[in-house]
Amino acid sequence: MSVQHDTQQPSQSQPQFQPQTGASVAKAYLYIVATPIGNMGDITARAIDTLKKVDIIACEDTRTSGKLLSNFGIDTQTWAYHEHNSEVQTPKIIEMIQRGHSVALISDAGTPLISDPGYQLVQAAHAANVAVVPVVGASAAIAALSVAGLPSDKFSFVGFLPAKTHGRVKQLQEYAERSETLIFYEAPHRIVASLKDMAEVFGGNRPATLCRELTKTFETVKKSTLGDLVDFVEADNNQQKGEIVLVVGGNINDVNDDLNVYDPLLLRLLEDLSVKKAAALASDITGVKKNALYQRLLELQQQQS
Repeated sequence: MSVQHDTQQPSQSQPQFQPQTGASVAKAYLYIVATPIGNMGDITARAIDTLKKVDIIACEDTRTSGKLLSNFGIDTQTWAYHEHNSEVQTPKIIEMIQRGHSVALISDAGTPLISDPGYQLVQAAHAANVAVVPVVGASAAIAALSVAGLPSDKFSFVGFLPAKTHGRVKQLQEYAERSETLIFYEAPHRIVASLKDMAEVFGGNRPATLCRELTKTFETVKKSTLGDLVDFVEADNNQQKGEIVLVVGGNINDVNDDLNVYDPLLLRLLEDLSVKKAAALASDITGVKKNALYQRLLELQQQQS
């Protein structure tokens, strides 16, 4: 996960390419390589080996990645690959692989493509019948989920919310009735505003865990309610710095988790009303969330067809 991007414009020509030689050369594949999200000790031996053997490493930011590569004695040639040059670089990288050279894609930190550049390249690789190989490792989203203390059997990764309040609230409203755990990334300068919007839309009592600077020196893992997290972060400027993952519990229906008990009522309403109107009326009668009843009505309608 990273909110920083290399904004340098792509050059018209790449540095002179000198392919590696010898038995250690990797196969001509596209390798998607996860790197540490903070603690350098979290890189895998396979990741180091892959980055040493490939011909080219495509980096979100060559300056940021340069520090990581230098730390592990990796001197493989690097190319910049980010959101500003992906249209230009994607066909060049695919062509290099088709000519028999191996390429590894890394982001500034963590697993590539998780709110980071790379989708276009992987899509193009599949279209060109180029093998895509995952070299697994750290991911801020999964790391946060593992320590959040919230249900992990079902979850949705939302990523970054819109920067402006109106768009952020609108997207949160789309997730308000979802029952699975939700994972968000957020920029430090927006964390207070986002927490306040979540408390407003989801309810201040919704359980949530703030995970900040995971695996780093000043790591924070704070489980509470959204309302309490607003106060916690507002009161401590240090909690408004670094890279942040918010894990938010899903909507739990307090009235009755087993909607089957309402089947007789729902079936009767379906005789005279559309699914949408039946859900709205049943919600008024029972107090159960309309979206939950709507889904149950769709299930009953399918069973009847």
